[in-house]
Amino acid sequence: MSSGIRFGKFIADKRKARGITLRGMAGELDITPAYLSDIEKSRRNPPDINMLEKIATRLNLTQEEKETMFDLAGKDRNEISPDLPDYIMEKPIVTVALRKAKEKATDDDWAEFIRKLDEK
Repeated sequence: MSSGIRFGKFIADKRKARGITLRGMAGELDITPAYLSDIEKSRRNPPDINMLEKIATRLNLTQEEKETMFDLAGKDRNEISPDLPDYIMEKPIVTVALRKAKEKATDDDWAEFIRKLDEK
């Protein structure tokens, strides 16, 4: 995840890099320019998952950029990344695994787990 950058700046930077005006993007997202401006300036919390998905689509974010956006949104809200709660709730084994990991897993254990998943 990008360290030090806030959600709003991330969105503003991506929007500007793609040559999209604030008004244009707000119109396409069916929100007011003032609301989008407040989000970009971190005067409002990041929006809900549905709006985040719309933003990701409009900005044509890569999967990695989308995950960074979710992580930044969660961080700004002081919550878990908004793309994860439904997955965790739908898969009881994930909750068990996270609790076990909380007790016993090291960073090396997690790195090994991620490596194994990447090999699939």
